[in-house]
Amino acid sequence: MVPPPVVTGLSPNEGPHGTRITIRGENFGTKPTDLIGLRICGFDCLLSAEWKSSTKIIAISGPCKGTGDVIITTRIGGEGTCNVSFKGYFEKTIGPMKDSSVWVEEAPLFVWGRHSLSPSSYQQEDPLGLSVEGNEKKFPEDELIEHFPNSSGDISSENFSPGWFLLENHHVTSFDDLQAGMVHLRRKVDGQKEGQLSFLKANISSVIDQLDTTMILDEKFKKDARIQGPEPTLTLEKAIKESEREARKLFDDVLTRRDRAEKTRNALNVLSRFRFLFCLPCVIERNIKKGDYDIVINDYMRVKNLFNKSDVPIFKMALVEIERRVALLQEMLHSKLTRMPISVEEQKRLIRHLVNLEAAYEPAWDAIQSHNDYLNKRVKECYTEHKHAEEATLDESKIKGSGNKFAKFNNTPQDMTGVPESVLFVEDLCEIVSQLFPNLWKLGQSYFTGELHVKIEPGRQVEFKHIVLAIMEMFCKTLRAAIIPHTLDKNYDKATFGSWAQSDTELVKPWLPACLRHVRATYAILIKLDLPNEALDIVFTFILDLRIYCMNILFKQAAEQIEQLSKQETWRIEFNGKHNGITELPIKFEQAVQEVIQIIRESVLTSEQREGSLLDNPTAHKELDNQVDALLGVFHKVLANLAAKEENEDDDSSPVVSQLIGTPANYRNNANKKTLPTWEKRLLTSLANCQYTRQVVLKNLEESFAKSGYPVPKQAFENCASKLESLEKSVLEYYLEEKSDPLVGTIEPSMYLERFDWDTNITPKDIRPYAKECINNLIHVHCEVNCISPALVDSVLPQVVQTIAEELYRLMDCVRNFSTAGIQQATADIRMLREVFQGYLTSEAKFYFDEALAAIPRLENPGDKTIVEDIIIKCKQRMRLQLLCLQPRNV
Repeated sequence: MVPPPVVTGLSPNEGPHGTRITIRGENFGTKPTDLIGLRICGFDCLLSAEWKSSTKIIAISGPCKGTGDVIITTRIGGEGTCNVSFKGYFEKTIGPMKDSSVWVEEAPLFVWGRHSLSPSSYQQEDPLGLSVEGNEKKFPEDELIEHFPNSSGDISSENFSPGWFLLENHHVTSFDDLQAGMVHLRRKVDGQKEGQLSFLKANISSVIDQLDTTMILDEKFKKDARIQGPEPTLTLEKAIKESEREARKLFDDVLTRRDRAEKTRNALNVLSRFRFLFCLPCVIERNIKKGDYDIVINDYMRVKNLFNKSDVPIFKMALVEIERRVALLQEMLHSKLTRMPISVEEQKRLIRHLVNLEAAYEPAWDAIQSHNDYLNKRVKECYTEHKHAEEATLDESKIKGSGNKFAKFNNTPQDMTGVPESVLFVEDLCEIVSQLFPNLWKLGQSYFTGELHVKIEPGRQVEFKHIVLAIMEMFCKTLRAAIIPHTLDKNYDKATFGSWAQSDTELVKPWLPACLRHVRATYAILIKLDLPNEALDIVFTFILDLRIYCMNILFKQAAEQIEQLSKQETWRIEFNGKHNGITELPIKFEQAVQEVIQIIRESVLTSEQREGSLLDNPTAHKELDNQVDALLGVFHKVLANLAAKEENEDDDSSPVVSQLIGTPANYRNNANKKTLPTWEKRLLTSLANCQYTRQVVLKNLEESFAKSGYPVPKQAFENCASKLESLEKSVLEYYLEEKSDPLVGTIEPSMYLERFDWDTNITPKDIRPYAKECINNLIHVHCEVNCISPALVDSVLPQVVQTIAEELYRLMDCVRNFSTAGIQQATADIRMLREVFQGYLTSEAKFYFDEALAAIPRLENPGDKTIVEDIIIKCKQRMRLQLLCLQPRNV
């Protein structure tokens, strides 16, 4: 820490206005520019100060009166202190031998004729005859002037005041001494009176001679008056003037040379004395070349204070030349001030120079305007550059890709050859505003807070506010035109805010999160500048719209990605714990949604400074619900499309389920088919996918929404679950229709194969083949469903069994004549089927089996009943494997 300056000595320590003072002390700085303040008795004397060293400064005192301190202020040590005092006073007159801070016209050296001689100064002794050796302490002059106005203590003065004299010279003298002094003064006066009378007595003869001489002179004057007339001096004056003319004729050349030499001497004296003034133009030019503008301004202000009011022509000519050089300096500084780019600190320095030079214009406001113009210019140049690059890219793509009519719709980042120009423009525009606008704002704040020490014109604050708002409006509208033009008014000025090709606008969508990051970075810089809320709200509104649009685009891209999952379905069964029989489709769907949730949370939903929660906005919340609903609806459509039968698929692709009446069709058709599963298996797989999505995936997604901070769109999930449930019913109906109808259709032909009749006389020993075939067909369905999804067995098999029971009831009800053997056969068949299908009987199936048995006449003979029981027992023993196949899982 550098110590403050200290003044320890002054030479002289008193004097009138304009006294040259040598100031000595410590810590006055290491160079002239360190001296930034000098006050003598409270008056600023910096302009007249000359820094000599760190311990010596020479200055000229100001118009001060009374005693005060000499305070020095340095750049590195601050304001200092003073151990001595300086006394200033005013002088009524300034003689030719007195130093003065102003120009004093000198009298001519030679004056022809008489001139009065000033009396020589003398020191008058004390009239009281008292000693004043002990009276070193003087009575204050200010109090004397206050008590005796318009008076003086000088004995020779007309305004002599005895009281002033006594206070000034004898204010500590005792009363007894003053009485003795008065006695001395009376005796002295009396002695002078007696001396006059004795003087006349002693010199009486001389006095008489003087009277005689006076009488003689009087007679001669009267005689001359009679001879020369009443005005003898006129003749004398005429003679004197004639003599003067003759004398001048003799000495004209000498006097001319003397006058020329005198003028030359005076001019050299003036040049020598005021060399600083006359050399200043060259000094100014030299310092301007070196860049020492502070020295130029200091010298200029010093000369202006000293010679601005002078009427001397030579001084006026020098001042005119100095003013011309200063005017050129002002033009150069103003040119540097408005030439961009330039740092704010450099502009402040130039503004301070122009203010010190008393420029007629407003340098600070001109600097603000230049910043504003340069920022707008850079924005236009940036737009023009990227617009030309975009046009060149479009022309090149037309030449290379004119054959691909659908190339412009392929807008995924993987298919893009580069970053769109509009995205590059957004990045560059944010960088321009982030770099240039803070300088404009800081300069404006310095201007209005008084840091630049300039006068603020009325209305400038309103104008600056309009400039800031216009820049923010231009920044946001230009960004909207580049990446979200649909949010702009249809009548917006394209020439001002730009326009971009629609194809580029489509390609921008994958880059929206990156654009949002750039805009947020700029917004953070603007917030740190402490801009007014009105300006920040413009950017906030744009960021809000961009966040909502970015969220929508990310959801739409995820929907497009999910829509493509139907083409990626391989129908390969995955075993996933309890939910067997699903493919990768639901898992990929869940991963896609989880990924978009994470991306949106990180890039859009995460609130930065002064943004707030996006989902607190009603519009954003509604958009989120709509987009989630649409996203889930897309996957529902994917599942529905995969469950639908392909148009070119063979209607006879399902195998014939009867070995008794024909050969299965898959033996002859599957040889030439692709590896694509049959439609029935695809239906089962789609059904499993629907159940897994509804029961597991939707719950997982709800938890993910909640963990990620989203408001769970329950309505969207409920709608999706309802749609999936309806789709499950439809798929199940399709599958049952495909499986149950062929299976039931083979029962009647197989029952009456080889012209069988229920009025037969052949005692039965086993159940009929059609019954075995029903069991085998149901086992086939069970196997098919269980291989794909065991969870679907309980949903599919009961419906198939119910259809079989209904068909058996219909066939039994149609029989008109039963023999005893036929009754035995029919009863054994129906009972065996009911026993085998026991694990999958619904209430309707039980009803139909009971009705089928009721349609068969009852056996009254115990022996006939025993035959039926034996047949059932033997069939159970032979068909243990089939019974195990159809045993429910929970048994």
